[in-house]
Amino acid sequence: MYIKHFLDYLSLEKKYSKHTVLAYKTDLIAFKDFCAVEFDQEEIENIHYNQIRSWIVCLVNQNISNRSINRKISSLKTFYKYLQKIDVIKINPLSKHKSLKTQKKIEVPFSSDEVEEVLNKISDNDFLSVRNKLVVELFYSTGMRRAELINIKLLDVNIETKAIKVLGKRNKERLVPLLPSVVKTIQVYLSIRETINSSNDYLFITEKGNKIYETLVYRVINRYFSEVSTKIKKSPHILRHTFATQLLNQGADLNSVKELLGHSSLASTQVYTHNNLEQLKQVFNKAHPRSK
Repeated sequence: MYIKHFLDYLSLEKKYSKHTVLAYKTDLIAFKDFCAVEFDQEEIENIHYNQIRSWIVCLVNQNISNRSINRKISSLKTFYKYLQKIDVIKINPLSKHKSLKTQKKIEVPFSSDEVEEVLNKISDNDFLSVRNKLVVELFYSTGMRRAELINIKLLDVNIETKAIKVLGKRNKERLVPLLPSVVKTIQVYLSIRETINSSNDYLFITEKGNKIYETLVYRVINRYFSEVSTKIKKSPHILRHTFATQLLNQGADLNSVKELLGHSSLASTQVYTHNNLEQLKQVFNKAHPRSK
């Protein structure tokens, strides 16, 4: 019963996306099933930490990564915080839990040369080519998330003000400026898009007029960047990472980058500063009198 109430709370009050709510649901149901089998306990409201610890051990034995386990436990912790909030429990059984150690995730951004090479490779001759070129340009020039790009509607694009309205996490809207070169590509794309028989009000569509989807967007980015880059990861997120890193390397203010990325806190943005720090170290070591 409380799981359903919690999921409704995430969806209706916290405004979490369907994808996020489903992830919470999956984690909670998995733990509930574990408790039913291992402890003959159907409800998970009054659970002791030792029982949660047993689940963690079980997950480790299944060779599930520490990062994934930490996410699952984070779902549980949020659930028990909710139960505290509505006075179902007094103490969160995970209040003193320490996350499992994980290796630092290193994401290498694309170089500006790699991005330019991709854009130069894509022709302007047909609908798919122009659409794909615009996808790459928007990721690189705005740093938006994949879900945000997919959900852009035609009315969200303002050619006159050179801006685009983006619906981010928790339904938070933000306006993102567009480069003149991107505006030109949008105009070309919209012109060709009119030849596709579609009543769809989303900006990006398939040849059949349907809204594009996540795996299609991933394939577009992976396909083009596989031709020019030897980096291991070639995904939309790496283009977001590239956008943030290059802005910071060029001296952009951290708060401004935070707003452009749609982050709720600076802590989220600071993960993109490691490259900038390395650049600062090089300048420091080269210029400081005592570095010799």
